[in-house]
Amino acid sequence: MTQDFAERVGRVEPSATLAISNTAAELEADGKDVVDLSVGEPNFDTPENIKDAAKAALDAGHTGYTPPSGIPELKSAIAEKLHDDGLTQYGEDNVMVTPGGKQALFEVFQTLIDDDDEVVLLDPAWVSYEAMVKIAGGSLARVDTAPHEFQLAGALDDLAETVSDDTEMLVVNSPGNPHGAVYGDAALKGVRDLAVEHDITVISDEIYKEVTYDGVEATSLGTFDGMEDRTITLNGFSKAYSMTGWRLGYFAAPEDIVEQAGKIHGHSVSCAVNFVQHAGVEALEHTDDEVTQMVEAFDERREFLLGLFEDRGVHVPEPQGAFYMMPEIAPDGDDTEWCNAAIEDAQVATVPGTAFGTPGYARISYANNKERLQEAIDRLDDAGLL
Repeated sequence: MTQDFAERVGRVEPSATLAISNTAAELEADGKDVVDLSVGEPNFDTPENIKDAAKAALDAGHTGYTPPSGIPELKSAIAEKLHDDGLTQYGEDNVMVTPGGKQALFEVFQTLIDDDDEVVLLDPAWVSYEAMVKIAGGSLARVDTAPHEFQLAGALDDLAETVSDDTEMLVVNSPGNPHGAVYGDAALKGVRDLAVEHDITVISDEIYKEVTYDGVEATSLGTFDGMEDRTITLNGFSKAYSMTGWRLGYFAAPEDIVEQAGKIHGHSVSCAVNFVQHAGVEALEHTDDEVTQMVEAFDERREFLLGLFEDRGVHVPEPQGAFYMMPEIAPDGDDTEWCNAAIEDAQVATVPGTAFGTPGYARISYANNKERLQEAIDRLDDAGLL
């Protein structure tokens, strides 16, 4: 039988980051020692207090359905965290708890984007933004920040030329995946001015907000005057709390958006896992020290890896957050070819910048220990790739 697949499926390609991870896993299954620098998850175990809270919730019988938007205790803890970040416009009724931040984004796009609605991305942009917009039927416009060391401030003029009264949505990710840039307040105010001028809804993806370096703090876009009711703030537990497999995220938005997104949510996932939500309360309320220790470890690795690239004359815009960097590995060549050679010839897994809309670069994750980072760079050097 030949299946007639839905048009929406044909609009998108498989996730490039997951494809690289699958290739790495296949090589490892064949007995190859692969240094995987493609993965977007911390290489730390979930803190013990979070695991203990999940076990206690299981023992207490928290194994059934929850209210679709989340248990009251978690929504209250999220609202308090958002208030601490200056987002005082959000109360519990503004919060939707989801099975992972990716589901939160999917629901927002499905709720707000119609056929041919324009969504603007800041390149390099996380791979799934494009796919989710296409699944919703929207169209894409893109602004390249690579010429400005991935900083938005230098690309504001380009952004101003790109957006218009026909732009439905802008996606801002700071600290950013795949580049690690943290956008300064002046740049975010520029976003505010354009969003207000053209009546644009903005998604502020803050999944890496707790992971910053050198005293830099990531400002929440929704704290600026004029952005209170036009910003959808997204966050989750995967990155800051090393809970990738737990699948717990959320978004905060005006109540009418939460209400309408609830239709998508209720007819698809019903709710996030009950006992995991209880673990999320513990993560928010009692895990600050563990987060600090993890960020300090990432910072040490960041400095170490930057030094290794510098020693080999490879230009890397210095990241201020998240746990990625993007060395310029093929300024006059093919980054996909370089990444394929890296995994085939050196058994080092990376992700081509083309997957994020920025050819010539590769995304390197430093969610790995220093010994493996050294091994990766040595292998790439020995293979003539640096």
